[in-house]
Amino acid sequence: MSSTPVEVDAAVVLLGASVTAITHPLLYVKLLIQVGHEPLPPAAGTTMFGRPVLYLPGFFSYAQYILKVDGKLGLFRGLSPRIVSSTISTVVRGKIKRRELQSKKDEHQNSFRKLVQETSHEMIFQCLSKVATHPFHVMSVRCMAQFVGRETKYSGVFSCIMKIFKEEGLSGFYIGFVPHVLGEVLFLWCCNLLAYFINTYAVDDSFSQASTIRSYTKFVMGITLSVLTYPFTLVADVMAVNNCGLAAGLPPRFPVFKSWLHCWNHLSTEGQLFRGSRLFFRRAPLTLPPSVED
Repeated sequence: MSSTPVEVDAAVVLLGASVTAITHPLLYVKLLIQVGHEPLPPAAGTTMFGRPVLYLPGFFSYAQYILKVDGKLGLFRGLSPRIVSSTISTVVRGKIKRRELQSKKDEHQNSFRKLVQETSHEMIFQCLSKVATHPFHVMSVRCMAQFVGRETKYSGVFSCIMKIFKEEGLSGFYIGFVPHVLGEVLFLWCCNLLAYFINTYAVDDSFSQASTIRSYTKFVMGITLSVLTYPFTLVADVMAVNNCGLAAGLPPRFPVFKSWLHCWNHLSTEGQLFRGSRLFFRRAPLTLPPSVED
């Protein structure tokens, strides 16, 4: 007996929530690194050329530190808002995927006009998705950032909603929204356009593995562009905690930013626009950001 569309959607949502829960510790450590929290000292090491260098602790060492301080459940701080956000995103991605499958039936599927049309529709869906999910992203980021100053200001989803709305109004849910969306839109257009031009003009149909190469082009472009658009993600996350009453977003760790551009310029000046993009083999900067003692 075949599954109904509702059952398939429910299974996909459940799978998405499971993946979100499993990967949450990874993103938790990444967020703490993004806000500059380095509670563990760097260790001496060498580069592949033998030059001495200081390395900051990687993901596993950082996760063990969180386990020591907060226990196993501590690794899942801020998970509930992320699951809500993940569920909404999964539903939206499912609709986009169905639209793509339907459009592939069009015999002119390689036309540039069709690419622009499909990418425009996907951009609209993603922007609407971000409008719905960004408030939960802000809640999750703030819940995780409380580890820095050992605060308990934000806890469950409903508690976060009431706290943010009471202190900051509706705008509090959309702090960091602009860089977040700009990064997503830039990534989407660059990825789709580059994949199209490479598949159309760089991959020769006479090559026996042309279809295989084309199937991986977008994936490879996605990995490359995710690195280039990372600063937008960093700025969005830093803005989400800035001046919200948590030690992770207040001086001396960060100044109070007037806008996301102010935040971008500050991080750029300090050479920290890619902070948190790597969880292993992290070289220590010349000066570490201040850390709040537990």
